[in-house]
Amino acid sequence: MSRAVEESNRRMLRARDTMDRDYARPLDVPALARVAHVSPAHFARTFRATFGETPHRYLQRRRVERAMYLLRETGRSVTDIAREVGFASPGTFSRTFRDIVGRSPRAYRKEAVAAAVPTCFTMAWTRPG
Repeated sequence: MSRAVEESNRRMLRARDTMDRDYARPLDVPALARVAHVSPAHFARTFRATFGETPHRYLQRRRVERAMYLLRETGRSVTDIAREVGFASPGTFSRTFRDIVGRSPRAYRKEAVAAAVPTCFTMAWTRPG
């Protein structure tokens, strides 16, 4: 692997780590490109080539994963959970959740059972595709 590819991967990982850590904050491609020290267009192309999905889709999936945990483990309303994980609109949250998980947040909550196993195993077993 060339030095340039290594450096590019490091920059993309830095941006992905920012998304993992700050998923609930408003993050857009220009802000993430600044974290990676590249132009927005280059960032979007390189992120997709590196991780196999667009930055926007990765961030949505990350937010939905957190929402899945909150739906399983808390009794909070779907609207509260949607806002906590970074969605401004409950409708957008529900539509995105259904696209990624395959069922609505309410249906997921009814079917999901809080398991007495470490969270890392639960996340791996329930990770959306």
